[in-house]
Amino acid sequence: MASVGQARATKAVDVSIVMPCLDEVRSLEPCVRAAQEALAELSRRHRLTGEVIVADNGSSDGSQALALRLGARVVRVQARGYGAALRGGFTAARGRYLVMGDADGSYDFREAVPMVEQLMAGYAVCMGSRFKGAIAPGAMPWKNRYIGNPILTGVLNLLFNVRVSDAHCGLRALTRDCFERLGLSGAGMEFASEMVIKAALRGEPIAEVAATLSPDLRDRPPHLRPWRDGWRHLRYLFMLSPFWLYAAPALLAGSAGVTILALSAWALANHLEAAYFFGNYWTVLAGAMVGGAHIALILAFATHLYGVREGYRRPKRWLVRLADWFNLESMVIAGGLLALAGLAVLGVVLMRWEGRAFGPTFSVWPAVIGTLLLTLGAQNALGGFLLAIVGGNQARFFEGIEEVEAPAQPSPRHAPAA
Repeated sequence: MASVGQARATKAVDVSIVMPCLDEVRSLEPCVRAAQEALAELSRRHRLTGEVIVADNGSSDGSQALALRLGARVVRVQARGYGAALRGGFTAARGRYLVMGDADGSYDFREAVPMVEQLMAGYAVCMGSRFKGAIAPGAMPWKNRYIGNPILTGVLNLLFNVRVSDAHCGLRALTRDCFERLGLSGAGMEFASEMVIKAALRGEPIAEVAATLSPDLRDRPPHLRPWRDGWRHLRYLFMLSPFWLYAAPALLAGSAGVTILALSAWALANHLEAAYFFGNYWTVLAGAMVGGAHIALILAFATHLYGVREGYRRPKRWLVRLADWFNLESMVIAGGLLALAGLAVLGVVLMRWEGRAFGPTFSVWPAVIGTLLLTLGAQNALGGFLLAIVGGNQARFFEGIEEVEAPAQPSPRHAPAA
């Protein structure tokens, strides 16, 4: 048997159908048979060659021996998890088109034929959609069908501007080139979200075809845990979305904080009653909001830069164009100037306080502004070093990174005719 650590076989094929397997002896045979029928149909229609790969994740029920008897190739994957098994199977696969599907009998691998045809038409990823296809009675729990899947798919579409109706269908296909570009790393069920998110971030063309979900053929509970895996999917969505996780809250909080500080300063300068509404407590809160927004924006830049350096995200054009001056030195200098300004303001505050014989003050606004400037300066300088480290220990964060155009969307909207 091949293992995931071994080099991929040299004899290439066109299509590799990969199914992760953990004790699926009861349902494996119909899955392998259906996959072989799909390959036969692709051979008849388009003269494509193929293979069926069972990515075994440590089965102890004889699944490996059954797969070999059925003519599949078995790849042992030591790292545990749904995503780990699929990554191991894809890595060992010999095909230029990769198809994935569960080995529990819930998907009909013959429906992979139109998926491969979409890849032939120029798409990099083809998603199956159970909501455009069919969901047999008893195949999906109601909370998954009406709550979990719609919510998670909706959040994914919102955060990443994807237009799919079913982001978690287990039957899907992608090209080998796309798989290698995406740098997938998820070990668990979040692997499914990671694939479509990173494809969207890179601008990979994504197609969607109908798929059928049937009740699985196992005599035990599924490996999926709805609440645990649902949370893993949701947190992964935000991990890959620095704008919604960091930048959007930062812009909201920063704008509110600056507005409050400006209104309170205007009211104080004009001795208006509004100064009592935007008094000391509001001023302190506004300072905290601006400081938190600033560090959140730095984290957003760091997350974006990490994604660019890892190759699964295209750099923002405006950031690349600012690369000549947006670097470690500029951030340290700006941070130093902010800190000096803060010290100057606090110096004035101290002198005026001394002039009042260290008595009480009417407004803490000047002290908050001085402290805020000092904090922003320190954060800016330290954030510059953080960005340099994330950027590969380079003072110029986007050194060597060029503007990358999104892959052109394929002109044909339909697969080749049979």
